[in-house]
Amino acid sequence: MEESQNNIMKRDKKKGILFWITGLSGSGKTTLGKAVHKDIKKLYGPTIMISGDNIRKIFYLRGHKKEDRLRVLKSYCHFAKYITNQKINIIFAVVGMFHEPRIWNKHNIKNYIEIYIKSNLKKIIKLNKKKIYHKENIQNIIGIDIKPEFPKKPNITVLNFFNRPKEKIADEIIKKIKKNII
Repeated sequence: MEESQNNIMKRDKKKGILFWITGLSGSGKTTLGKAVHKDIKKLYGPTIMISGDNIRKIFYLRGHKKEDRLRVLKSYCHFAKYITNQKINIIFAVVGMFHEPRIWNKHNIKNYIEIYIKSNLKKIIKLNKKKIYHKENIQNIIGIDIKPEFPKKPNITVLNFFNRPKEKIADEIIKKIKKNII
Protein backbone atom coordinates (compact mmCIF):
# COMPACT_ATOMS: atom_id res chain seq x y z
CA MET A 1 0.00 0.00 0.00
CA GLU A 2 2.62 2.56 1.01
CA GLU A 3 6.23 3.23 1.77
CA SER A 4 8.03 5.47 4.20
CA GLN A 5 7.05 8.23 6.55
CA ASN A 6 9.85 10.75 7.01
CA ASN A 7 10.58 14.04 8.63
CA ILE A 8 7.88 14.58 11.26
CA MET A 9 7.05 18.29 11.23
CA LYS A 10 6.66 20.30 14.42
CA ARG A 11 4.04 22.81 13.40
CA ASP A 12 4.53 26.55 13.91
CA LYS A 13 0.95 27.66 14.63
CA LYS A 14 1.81 31.26 13.69
CA LYS A 15 2.08 30.17 10.06
CA GLY A 16 0.01 28.19 7.60
CA ILE A 17 0.99 24.78 6.26
CA LEU A 18 2.02 24.08 2.69
CA PHE A 19 0.79 20.67 1.54
CA TRP A 20 2.85 20.27 -1.65
CA ILE A 21 1.26 17.43 -3.64
CA THR A 22 3.53 16.29 -6.45
CA GLY A 23 3.56 13.53 -9.04
CA LEU A 24 3.39 12.98 -12.76
CA SER A 25 0.76 14.74 -14.84
CA GLY A 26 -2.42 12.66 -14.63
CA SER A 27 -1.43 10.87 -11.40
CA GLY A 28 -4.41 12.29 -9.47
CA LYS A 29 -2.81 15.20 -7.60
CA THR A 30 -5.62 17.72 -8.09
CA THR A 31 -8.37 15.15 -7.57
CA LEU A 32 -6.79 14.00 -4.31
CA GLY A 33 -6.02 17.58 -3.23
CA LYS A 34 -9.68 18.46 -3.62
CA ALA A 35 -10.66 15.26 -1.78
CA VAL A 36 -8.55 16.13 1.31
CA HIS A 37 -9.34 19.87 1.32
CA LYS A 38 -12.34 19.72 3.66
CA ASP A 39 -10.54 17.52 6.23
CA ILE A 40 -7.39 19.66 6.19
CA LYS A 41 -9.49 22.79 6.68
CA LYS A 42 -11.26 21.15 9.63
CA LEU A 43 -7.99 19.96 11.19
CA TYR A 44 -5.72 22.95 10.54
CA GLY A 45 -7.86 26.01 9.76
CA PRO A 46 -8.22 28.29 6.73
CA THR A 47 -7.07 26.38 3.65
CA ILE A 48 -7.03 27.05 -0.06
CA MET A 49 -6.61 24.49 -2.83
CA ILE A 50 -4.54 25.41 -5.89
CA SER A 51 -3.65 23.30 -8.89
CA GLY A 52 -0.73 24.00 -11.17
CA ASP A 53 -3.07 24.12 -14.18
CA ASN A 54 -5.32 26.71 -12.55
CA ILE A 55 -2.58 29.02 -11.33
CA ARG A 56 -0.90 28.93 -14.76
CA LYS A 57 -4.19 30.20 -16.25
CA ILE A 58 -4.77 32.81 -13.55
CA PHE A 59 -1.33 34.39 -13.90
CA TYR A 60 -0.84 33.60 -17.62
CA LEU A 61 2.30 31.61 -16.86
CA ARG A 62 3.62 30.26 -20.14
CA GLY A 63 6.18 27.77 -21.27
CA HIS A 64 6.66 24.07 -20.61
CA LYS A 65 10.35 23.58 -21.35
CA LYS A 66 12.40 22.50 -18.34
CA GLU A 67 13.72 26.06 -17.77
CA ASP A 68 10.18 27.48 -17.99
CA ARG A 69 8.87 24.87 -15.59
CA LEU A 70 11.60 25.66 -13.06
CA ARG A 71 10.90 29.40 -13.31
CA VAL A 72 7.18 28.83 -12.80
CA LEU A 73 7.81 26.47 -9.88
CA LYS A 74 9.99 29.08 -8.17
CA SER A 75 7.07 31.51 -8.49
CA TYR A 76 4.75 28.93 -6.91
CA CYS A 77 7.17 28.46 -4.01
CA HIS A 78 7.44 32.19 -3.28
CA PHE A 79 3.67 32.57 -3.60
CA ALA A 80 3.14 29.67 -1.17
CA LYS A 81 5.53 31.21 1.35
CA TYR A 82 3.70 34.54 1.12
CA ILE A 83 0.32 32.88 1.77
CA THR A 84 1.51 30.57 4.57
CA ASN A 85 3.17 33.53 6.29
CA GLN A 86 -0.36 34.93 6.62
CA LYS A 87 -1.49 31.83 8.56
CA ILE A 88 -3.36 30.34 5.60
CA ASN A 89 -2.80 26.73 4.59
CA ILE A 90 -2.31 25.79 0.93
CA ILE A 91 -2.86 22.48 -0.76
CA PHE A 92 -0.73 22.95 -3.87
CA ALA A 93 -1.19 20.19 -6.46
CA VAL A 94 1.63 20.58 -8.96
CA VAL A 95 3.74 18.31 -11.17
CA GLY A 96 6.87 19.89 -9.67
CA MET A 97 9.12 16.95 -10.50
CA PHE A 98 12.38 18.80 -9.86
CA HIS A 99 14.51 18.73 -6.71
CA GLU A 100 15.37 22.46 -6.61
CA PRO A 101 11.90 23.85 -5.72
CA ARG A 102 11.21 21.10 -3.18
CA ILE A 103 14.56 21.76 -1.48
CA TRP A 104 13.76 25.50 -1.47
CA ASN A 105 10.39 24.77 0.17
CA LYS A 106 12.01 22.59 2.85
CA HIS A 107 14.49 25.33 3.73
CA ASN A 108 12.21 28.37 3.44
CA ILE A 109 8.70 27.32 4.46
CA LYS A 110 8.43 26.42 8.14
CA ASN A 111 5.35 24.20 7.83
CA TYR A 112 6.03 22.12 4.73
CA ILE A 113 4.57 18.69 4.02
CA GLU A 114 5.58 16.99 0.78
CA ILE A 115 3.10 14.45 -0.53
CA TYR A 116 4.18 12.32 -3.48
CA ILE A 117 1.48 10.61 -5.54
CA LYS A 118 3.36 7.69 -7.04
CA SER A 119 1.79 6.25 -10.14
CA ASN A 120 2.66 4.26 -13.24
CA LEU A 121 3.28 6.34 -16.38
CA LYS A 122 2.06 3.57 -18.71
CA LYS A 123 -1.23 3.39 -16.80
CA ILE A 124 -1.56 7.21 -16.85
CA ILE A 125 -0.99 7.28 -20.61
CA LYS A 126 -3.52 4.47 -21.13
CA LEU A 127 -6.18 6.29 -19.09
CA ASN A 128 -5.35 9.57 -20.90
CA LYS A 129 -7.43 11.67 -18.49
CA LYS A 130 -5.48 14.87 -19.17
CA LYS A 131 -5.51 14.40 -22.96
CA ILE A 132 -1.86 15.44 -23.20
CA TYR A 133 -0.11 12.16 -23.82
CA HIS A 134 -1.69 11.41 -27.20
CA LYS A 135 -1.41 14.78 -28.90
CA GLU A 136 0.62 14.99 -32.09
CA ASN A 137 4.03 16.58 -31.74
CA ILE A 138 3.93 16.10 -27.99
CA GLN A 139 6.78 17.99 -26.36
CA ASN A 140 8.00 19.04 -22.95
CA ILE A 141 6.06 16.45 -20.98
CA ILE A 142 7.68 15.32 -17.75
CA GLY A 143 8.15 11.58 -17.93
CA ILE A 144 8.16 11.55 -21.74
CA ASP A 145 10.86 13.92 -22.95
CA ILE A 146 11.75 15.74 -19.73
CA LYS A 147 13.30 13.44 -17.17
CA PRO A 148 11.43 13.65 -13.84
CA GLU A 149 13.33 14.11 -10.60
CA PHE A 150 11.22 11.99 -8.29
CA PRO A 151 11.09 13.05 -4.62
CA LYS A 152 13.83 11.40 -2.58
CA LYS A 153 12.38 11.87 0.92
CA PRO A 154 8.76 13.03 0.79
CA ASN A 155 6.92 13.19 4.09
CA ILE A 156 4.17 11.06 2.58
CA THR A 157 4.09 8.71 -0.40
CA VAL A 158 0.80 7.36 -1.66
CA LEU A 159 0.38 4.85 -4.46
CA ASN A 160 -2.28 5.61 -7.04
CA PHE A 161 -2.69 2.95 -9.69
CA PHE A 162 -6.35 3.91 -10.25
CA ASN A 163 -7.66 0.72 -8.69
CA ARG A 164 -9.02 2.29 -5.48
CA PRO A 165 -11.67 4.94 -4.94
CA LYS A 166 -10.27 8.45 -4.47
CA GLU A 167 -12.00 8.60 -1.06
CA LYS A 168 -9.90 5.66 0.21
CA ILE A 169 -6.70 7.27 -1.02
CA ALA A 170 -7.77 10.62 0.50
CA ASP A 171 -8.41 8.89 3.85
CA GLU A 172 -4.93 7.36 3.66
CA ILE A 173 -3.41 10.79 3.00
CA ILE A 174 -5.25 12.38 5.95
CA LYS A 175 -4.14 9.58 8.32
CA LYS A 176 -0.53 10.08 7.22
CA ILE A 177 -0.78 13.86 7.52
CA LYS A 178 -1.95 13.46 11.13
CA LYS A 179 1.07 11.23 11.83
CA ASN A 180 3.45 13.75 10.22
CA ILE A 181 2.35 16.94 11.96
CA ILE A 182 2.83 17.45 15.68
